[in-house]
Amino acid sequence: MESDSSESYMKNGFVELSHISLRPLELSDIDDFMVWVSDPKVARFCPWESYTNKEDGINYIKTKVPQHPWFRAICVNNRPVGATSVRPNSGNDMCRAELGYVLASKYWGKGIATQAVKIVTKTIFDEWPHLERLEAVVDVENVASQRVLEKAGFKREGVLGKYFIMKGSTKDMVVFSLLSTDPKT
Repeated sequence: MESDSSESYMKNGFVELSHISLRPLELSDIDDFMVWVSDPKVARFCPWESYTNKEDGINYIKTKVPQHPWFRAICVNNRPVGATSVRPNSGNDMCRAELGYVLASKYWGKGIATQAVKIVTKTIFDEWPHLERLEAVVDVENVASQRVLEKAGFKREGVLGKYFIMKGSTKDMVVFSLLSTDPKT
């Protein structure tokens, strides 16, 4: 993996969005992966606790990522700064899937997550022709993530009360959707 310094793709604190891409996460990405999975600020709105050792990260990349139906690293200049996934449903629910994403806190507020979500929405409906609805559920307190979805063209549908237990607390979640027939931004 090339060792880009942050100055090579950041200018005055803003990332050039044309350099954002999605690709498979590789074991060689472990050091970049550990940046966001070990950050308690990042893990705050995620169902997992922040990682405390590299071995857990290696194990996740080796065992969980290959089994996932659609998992990609969010990259700036091909360097992973986060991840996104789409989890399909099955049976009568196979027309919909759930989007998730996570980004290293250093890159928050720079448009990277929004651009990554837009890339997902431009490709996933083609890759999965049976898919008619992509949805995301976000903690009501995670206003920044809600804004990402809105800027990417998702519609806020409402609040799901007491929807999810996260780290021992029942959470209200906001549900967003994008339909295959909606315009992609």
